[in-house]
Amino acid sequence: MVDESRMQIWGAGTTRTFRPIWVAEELGLDYELLPIGPRTGETQTLEYTTLNPKQKVPYFKDGHVRLSESIAISRYLIERYGSWATLSAPDCIEARAKEDEWVCYLYGELDETSLYVMRRHGDLKSIYGEAPAAVSSAKTYAEKHFAVVDQHIQKSEFVLGDRLGLADIVLMSCLDWAKAYGFELPDGLMSYKSRLSERPAYRRAISINYKQS
Repeated sequence: MVDESRMQIWGAGTTRTFRPIWVAEELGLDYELLPIGPRTGETQTLEYTTLNPKQKVPYFKDGHVRLSESIAISRYLIERYGSWATLSAPDCIEARAKEDEWVCYLYGELDETSLYVMRRHGDLKSIYGEAPAAVSSAKTYAEKHFAVVDQHIQKSEFVLGDRLGLADIVLMSCLDWAKAYGFELPDGLMSYKSRLSERPAYRRAISINYKQS
């Protein structure tokens, strides 16, 4: 039975469900995970469709707040529950704009335009159709942008500032996805990935998210 009084995250087993779970683990939040899958039929039930007509995961509830989309949920958690000792939100307009720049870039060019195209026409080709040329082109495109990120990340421990932030959450999820697809990542990104993979909250989130799939 769902405990309506607790913070709830619906969805597990994907890159996008991983993001809010990792943020929640970093912040030490008490939440209930309802590990429904994206293609198990669970998102198409009347009960879930009433909550989220998009029929997608993740979905999130915290009191009166209802959100879908992994980045929106993650940003909300950071801004509502983060602190300078954990994940912190930008403290001025300029810093928020810089974070938005990186988050939009990483999500737009790596997640949506590259890695998801590979998933759509590779892992999910039975649904969306096989398109080897599209998969190959998407991989080449992703490699180009991983090289750009690699140059940037060699200058600092995190994407922005001196602590983990939303851009790191998005980037790490894309790096995990890329490694699962056999990418050979540049040395700087591999070092970055190895370092952040040692975070206890990251390891907990990996276990929580993917053991449900």
